[in-house]
Amino acid sequence: MNPSDVQLSGPAMRAVQAGHKIEAIKLVREATGLGLKEAKQAVEAYQAQHGIVLSTQPSGSAALSLFSWLFAIMMGIVAIVYFWPE
Repeated sequence: MNPSDVQLSGPAMRAVQAGHKIEAIKLVREATGLGLKEAKQAVEAYQAQHGIVLSTQPSGSAALSLFSWLFAIMMGIVAIVYFWPE
């Protein structure tokens, strides 16, 4: 069976559209009996046909935000220690 010929079930389509690719692959496997590789190809074919693009790389904004907060706290501590009257 060609993975691009597989019709995704309603729940699998909703999972893909919500960005839950792994869940969609599980649903396709349960509904069709396909192997992991074929189910993944079917989900990816659905994504390509419907123009659904999922980012696989983190944006980095969360790490940058955390780093900024930690840097600000560290600088605050340094300022308090430096200017603390003896």
